[in-house]
Amino acid sequence: MLTNTNAIVLSKIKYRDNDLIIKCYTQKFGLVSYILRNVSNSKKGNSKSAYFQLLSQLQLVTLHKKNRSLQNIKEVRTQYLYTSLQTHVIKNSIVFFLAETLTSALKEEEPNEQLYTYLETTLQWLDTHDEYSNFHLLFLLKLTKHLGFYPEMAKSSELYFNLSEGTFEKVKNNIYSVSGENIILLKQLLGTNFDELNSIKINSKQRQSFLKMMLTYFELHLDGFRKPQSMQIFNQIFNT
Repeated sequence: MLTNTNAIVLSKIKYRDNDLIIKCYTQKFGLVSYILRNVSNSKKGNSKSAYFQLLSQLQLVTLHKKNRSLQNIKEVRTQYLYTSLQTHVIKNSIVFFLAETLTSALKEEEPNEQLYTYLETTLQWLDTHDEYSNFHLLFLLKLTKHLGFYPEMAKSSELYFNLSEGTFEKVKNNIYSVSGENIILLKQLLGTNFDELNSIKINSKQRQSFLKMMLTYFELHLDGFRKPQSMQIFNQIFNT
């Protein structure tokens, strides 16, 4: 039975000689891998593969079958056409970084409407705004709410934040209890939204330090999560 679903592209890899495997987070099915056949040896295939740029927002018509590891796409069209996200150099570096992070973080093969809407709307926000220096930091922080380890706010006035527990603390309890500038920024970001991001002023060193902390937070709470390989290049491009 043919099914329509919106989808966000997370990754694509070459498979055999002429095929591609596309991993998407879909509105109706959660995480799904699709196979595109003969995309390298035909004009029609190349035209179809052009839709699947990282974090593209698409409408798919699929023949979805349960318990199949690779699904087939019957039709594809653009659901939202980015104006800058995939052409602007710095925004494109954010795209590569976030796509790699999401590929590692998202594991659920079941629908999560709130998570899908979050990804859809925040990426559109990034596409249409010029003040985005701290976007990736707030994006990751708010993503934890959908993944089940958003910081516990009951004791947010305390000086330490325990990365392993996800709670604020009065004293340092273990190696994952952190304080200082990272906690000041964490508290700022917990109390803001994307439209207020430009009010938070931090330098590149602080930005890199907070990002490193957030990725450690992800590692501690998500089995199998790996820090993005693109992180070093991302930091170099983003902070030049």
